[in-house]
Amino acid sequence: MNRYSKEQLEALTKSLSQAAGMSADDAHLFAEALVDADIHGVSTHGLSRLAIYLRRMELGLIDPKATLHVERQRAATLALDAANGVGHVQAVKALDMLIPMAKHNGIASATIRNSQHFGALSYYCNRAAAHDCILIATTNCEPAMSPTGGSDASFGTNPIAASFPTGKGFPIKIDLSTSAIARGNIIAASKKNQPIPLGWALDPGGEPTTDAQEALLGTVLTMAGHKGYALALMVEVLSGVLSGSAIGSEIGSMYKNLDRKQDVGHFFCLLDIDAFMDRDEFIRRIDSTIDTLKAGRKLSGVDEILVPGERSARKAAENTRLGIPIGPEVLKELEDWCSRLNVTFTLNQEQVTN
Repeated sequence: MNRYSKEQLEALTKSLSQAAGMSADDAHLFAEALVDADIHGVSTHGLSRLAIYLRRMELGLIDPKATLHVERQRAATLALDAANGVGHVQAVKALDMLIPMAKHNGIASATIRNSQHFGALSYYCNRAAAHDCILIATTNCEPAMSPTGGSDASFGTNPIAASFPTGKGFPIKIDLSTSAIARGNIIAASKKNQPIPLGWALDPGGEPTTDAQEALLGTVLTMAGHKGYALALMVEVLSGVLSGSAIGSEIGSMYKNLDRKQDVGHFFCLLDIDAFMDRDEFIRRIDSTIDTLKAGRKLSGVDEILVPGERSARKAAENTRLGIPIGPEVLKELEDWCSRLNVTFTLNQEQVTN
């Protein structure tokens, strides 16, 4: 697998996005968000998704020039309309609006409707942690998961995320879908013609399957049975019902429905740590918690107890040093879109090979 610098990948992504109609500033935000996923090892939410975003812009299903609108506002709340714009860009702008509100009020929340799939929630949570805030984020997404006891795709994999600043050089990062597995992993297996483990998904007939293609036509299973179902429904209410966006099966599929918008909804709840205790005291306490966890007794064969976010932070450091690995399927998509949009493909200039 070939490796490329963060700067090279961001520059090419920005060029393609501008060629698709985005402003330079918005293209910069978009490129940062996508490449951040790849640098942290979450390739299912990085450049592997760029082709479908560009395709939906090309078809007029995403407005690359959309402006974020405030529909309702109180002292610490916002109801926002993403205007069918690029989800990553509108979410960053929403967070930038919330941060000063949280610094003033101690807490700030926003719903965002009329949006798109917007990548990894942890990207926004980590941005908040860098401002000594805690962001709890949820999003609904295209129907892919069935409720416990059912086999219809009733709602998306509906993730929940939060990040917490630490003094360890990385934030604690919790980012999990309420499904047994993120659907991006099934998409990745499908692209490589690889099987998936039993327990991930059902086929269109409601039977367990190891065929990634059949799983994409069927449904993903919830994590922890009825508990995952309950959490997924909570996310659907916060992100979809409360925001005014599409709900469950009304949400457009990013890959299948190339004739209508997605209308995804998001929910952000931002806490300013200093409103609850001194920031330094919080860091001392959370670092002590980490130290206690890592010092605990280990199971046989376990060398180290890790905390959420530690592995991805190490992966980011490795990829910063060696370059970010990009698979041949994604490279081919990037080359094709460069040709399509008359953009120079530049990644071969600073290529590093394992």
